[in-house]
Amino acid sequence: MKIRNILAATTALVTAVALTGCGSSNSGQEGKSASGKSDTIVVAASPTPHAQILKFLNKEVAPKHGYKIDIKEFNDYVQPNEALKTHEVDANYFQTIPFLNNESKQRGYKFEPGESVHLEPVGIFSKKVKNVNDLKEGVKVGIIQDVTNQDRALRLLGAQGLIKLPKKQNLAVADVKNSKEFNPKGLVFQEVDGPQLVRSLADVDIAVINGNYAQAGGLKQSEAIALESTENNPATNLLVWRKGEKSELVKKLEKDLHSKEVKDFIEKTWPDKSVIPAF
Repeated sequence: MKIRNILAATTALVTAVALTGCGSSNSGQEGKSASGKSDTIVVAASPTPHAQILKFLNKEVAPKHGYKIDIKEFNDYVQPNEALKTHEVDANYFQTIPFLNNESKQRGYKFEPGESVHLEPVGIFSKKVKNVNDLKEGVKVGIIQDVTNQDRALRLLGAQGLIKLPKKQNLAVADVKNSKEFNPKGLVFQEVDGPQLVRSLADVDIAVINGNYAQAGGLKQSEAIALESTENNPATNLLVWRKGEKSELVKKLEKDLHSKEVKDFIEKTWPDKSVIPAF
């Protein structure tokens, strides 16, 4: 009898543990935020313009819908995804679909993207020339060190006739720099950490700079000697969260990022179209 009672108790305990485990499988979607608060979503973002947009939302829109945004600012393109992976944040807002796809392939991330929010055109900037046609052979070109972001920069250089583009996706400097076919002008590429690109202008002839880094460095879009086309541009920025964990807070933020208030804020804050609504 005692053995039966022990077995019954053990079975009940195992069943309870199993049910608890099953119940927790949905905790990602309905569980607590990284903030530990049911009304606060934690979001990793680049300082400009992403955090600026989130700060506007946090002040003017989110309170109307019963939630708060805890914004964690990052100056690079690696930490925001790592923070999302390790549950330090509930979502991030800094990246594009091409970047996300490449990073997920390289690092094994299991994330989901929202809809396009805004576009920041990549530009060519220079302290030495006012027109790309003034560039001579062998000029020094500053370009982002992050390989996953080099594709946009190289395609802009190609559109301006400064290099020829190999027929492949996810272009990198290594694909063109030593090729007489693809780099007939002999451009000398200097790969620079993204936040340092603006400072690099003193040491290069031109630099291809992502919109957020240009803004953070005090550059205006009107100062660019060339800009990438905005038409059918896939490099729009969007909200990203862990796969299967689109919580109610994430849903609220995703909806508010596509509100008329945000569109109006973007157009008013960046009338030079250095940031453009993508919805």
